[in-house]
Amino acid sequence: MGSTFNRYTWVSAALVLLTAACGSYQAERRSNTEAEPALTRSLGSDEEKVSAAGPVAAPAESPAPANRPVDALRKREEFDTAAGQASTAVAVRSPARQLAPASADDLAGLRPASEPLDRESYAHFVDNPLRRVAEHPVSTFSIDVDTGAYANLRRFLASGRLPPRDAVRIEELINYFDYAYPAPAQAGTPFSVTTEIGPSPWGRNTHLLHVGIKGYELPPGELPPANLVFLIDVSGSMRSPDKLGLLKSALQLLARRLRPEDHVAIAVYAGASGTVLEPTSGAERGRILAAIENLRAGGSTNGAAGIRLAYALAERHFHPGGVNRVILATDGDFNVGTTNVEQLVELVQARRASGIALTTLGFGMGNYNDHLLERIADAGDGNYAYIDTLNEARKVLVDELSATLLTIARDVKIQLEFNPALVSEYRLIGYVNRRLRREDFDNDRVDAGDIGAGHTVTALYEVALRGSGGERISGLRYGAPERPAPEHGGEIAYLRLRYKPVQDGAAPGEVASRLLEQPLRLAEVRETLEETSERYRFAAAVAAFGQLLRGGTHTGEFGLEDVRALARGARGEDPFGYRAEFVQLVSLAGSLSAHAAAVRD
Repeated sequence: MGSTFNRYTWVSAALVLLTAACGSYQAERRSNTEAEPALTRSLGSDEEKVSAAGPVAAPAESPAPANRPVDALRKREEFDTAAGQASTAVAVRSPARQLAPASADDLAGLRPASEPLDRESYAHFVDNPLRRVAEHPVSTFSIDVDTGAYANLRRFLASGRLPPRDAVRIEELINYFDYAYPAPAQAGTPFSVTTEIGPSPWGRNTHLLHVGIKGYELPPGELPPANLVFLIDVSGSMRSPDKLGLLKSALQLLARRLRPEDHVAIAVYAGASGTVLEPTSGAERGRILAAIENLRAGGSTNGAAGIRLAYALAERHFHPGGVNRVILATDGDFNVGTTNVEQLVELVQARRASGIALTTLGFGMGNYNDHLLERIADAGDGNYAYIDTLNEARKVLVDELSATLLTIARDVKIQLEFNPALVSEYRLIGYVNRRLRREDFDNDRVDAGDIGAGHTVTALYEVALRGSGGERISGLRYGAPERPAPEHGGEIAYLRLRYKPVQDGAAPGEVASRLLEQPLRLAEVRETLEETSERYRFAAAVAAFGQLLRGGTHTGEFGLEDVRALARGARGEDPFGYRAEFVQLVSLAGSLSAHAAAVRD
């Protein structure tokens, strides 16, 4: 009987526990069931429930669960999670507030979901003003050998869009082309200077003063040994055929030109930076090409860390008397680490005294940071190019390899002093972000642009000769009387160039500058446009094109058809077809401008 009593006691206790558990479960279920309709009423529709709590997956077919209490608990936890998310979403917006329907004006500025987001960055600048010689007789600026703006402009036009005004830097358009200036006549002089004065194609009674500089040519076989570090952006933003895909093809072109005495290292950066190829002789071409081919994109962009690593690699393997250069290839979309442009510029400036130059190669569209890449190339005593096609990569890294890599003169500055007896007004075309103060010309501590072997630099001034009728600024009532200077009666202007020669073993700031001077005389002025050279007329056509793309403030009635006709008549020898391509781009810009005008009307 005791045994029977014990069994009965244990069975009764188990039934009591089971009943209590079931009652607790049913109570909780009733509580949740009561909460669910209230939640549904708050959300208002099934679509709102899905958007607030996340998508609901269709239940999969499966056999009956073996452990129903555990499954029931899991379902309750899933429901509670969804309810919590939904209640949070409901709490953010007040159910009592009714939103008014969006008007057409509200929707006008919205970007369609299918339209790509444009985050390209360009520095804003205002064109150089017209100056009266009596008030501002001296103009001073740094040379610029960059060409990135032209290739970038070509990319815009090829995609069916006119470029934004701030993407058009006229000096980079002009300097994209070679003008066959004569080479330096004297040994030891790094460049020659060519000048020409003739009528302006667009200005009534004004003239153009054309100044051309040509660096001495260096045969490819005479290029000093190179210590190159390719710094390659492999972040997620570079995952595109026109970015990392084109970049790899471009670097492979350069790698095939390396000699056994050249050495190349490859550093990459994304969220972090690293070395994928230690300095390797150009004789090991297969190893270099394989390292380039194996590059893959992914992650955020910590460009500053990559720059520090690249300079460290270049410094460890510095070649005295050789070419020491970091080549940064990126879209410029730095989004982690140091991202401020000025801080990045300071980072590069701090490395400038080491004798290691920085070249930047820009790629891609949509998030392209032109402003950053131009600034840090300038700060790094290097040059900036934009690579939109494999043919452009060949131009920069193969055809112009000596100019891209070998610096022959540093801190090159130009200063023109106009004679107020013969010139009333002048305007420098382009070089807006290269202007210098008058006192900077003689100050060797002020940085300026560098010129590479074979580089050409062209500058154009529009001038109004005294009494020509081309003046556009009224004189001052209380200004000093303007008197001719008889001792310089035949001079329109006096040209000064200052530069620092490159000397083996000397840091960029340790060499004293040298001065070149020459007068420009009234007797040299061409009477008609037909008397001017082909280089003069073609450079004028490119300058007019750039001014029209920037609004045409000073070009009067001179239009794109006039630019096209002027350029076609001055193409001259065009072995690579760059001038013919320019004529086509002018025609394309004309079509896009006409379409834009029709849309506005």
